[in-house]
Amino acid sequence: MKQIIRTLVVDDSALMRKLLPQIIESEGSIQVVGTAMDGEFALKKIEELRPDVITLDLEMPRMDGMETLKQITRRFGIPVIVVSAHTTEGAAATFRALNQGAFDFVAKPKDALSAHMEEITRDLITKIRAAAMSRLVPRKEIQLSFERVQKASKVRPLARKIIAIGISTGGPNSLQYVLAQLPADFPASIVIVQHMPEGFTELFARRLDECCAVDVKEAQTGDLLLAGRVLICPGNKHVKVRRMPQASVAILNDDSPVNGHRPSADPLFYSVAAEFGSDSIGVLMTGMGEDGAEGLGAMRRAGALTIAQDEQSSIVFGMPRAAIERGYAMRVVSLDAMANALQINSAAEKPRAATKV
Repeated sequence: MKQIIRTLVVDDSALMRKLLPQIIESEGSIQVVGTAMDGEFALKKIEELRPDVITLDLEMPRMDGMETLKQITRRFGIPVIVVSAHTTEGAAATFRALNQGAFDFVAKPKDALSAHMEEITRDLITKIRAAAMSRLVPRKEIQLSFERVQKASKVRPLARKIIAIGISTGGPNSLQYVLAQLPADFPASIVIVQHMPEGFTELFARRLDECCAVDVKEAQTGDLLLAGRVLICPGNKHVKVRRMPQASVAILNDDSPVNGHRPSADPLFYSVAAEFGSDSIGVLMTGMGEDGAEGLGAMRRAGALTIAQDEQSSIVFGMPRAAIERGYAMRVVSLDAMANALQINSAAEKPRAATKV
């Protein structure tokens, strides 16, 4: 018999309090045990109903979503999935919520009619399941620094070695933790597929760039793969790499979703395997599902070093587990040790000629 996941929906919109339960309960193993129109009602309902997972709107009267999240995290330790407005302001608030301890987020469709709400059904149900499972595995909390890094304009050399990273649930904080430890003169170029909706990745890249010594930007077609540059694949695109005599570049495309995702880690990993072979490192980090596992296997066969994050430090041990179980991960590394592993294994090759950015 399936374990029923008890869920509380918190949203100030009467329409959303009607639609979200319909979406959530379309999966028989999830039950909406209550709804609340603001944070004060939500805290009372949590005391009374003791849900396993909470979905939370951030824009509410009286006690807003951010304060509600702080109270839930401090008092109850129940995983929270933020249901975010699909706006720049909504994206900024969402990243603050993730930093405050939210498990993950889904973006509301721009038109919240029931027909459009189907767009988030699969995503929301999958994340509720993963959030419920995450309560069973205690993990070390990530300590993040929010200090803005002062950067000087500099010439960055072309990178000989490429690091490809696939990551999903738990990714924003985990990536910030790792990238903030890399020095400005990091010798490799990093290309990242983070499962994230369109409209969120640009702000995410900017936030990372502010707190990291390496340069971080949302990828565009034609971006050079430079030492010390990190490219984040945009939401709703795939990214591949192309190695050319004068310079290697990132290429975006609108191909069909892979493993249910766009962006997907597999197209990136397959292209890195074909173009860079042993001059590359593949990394699968925290995330649901199996995206990137087969691509990591292709990288290993091409001579790349392949790394998977360990279970204890993964928010969700899905993507790394799939690669480990198939024998594709040559090393299993904790989040604490990831930055050091990337530095040590990137230093083997020296970058080529300098290029001004």
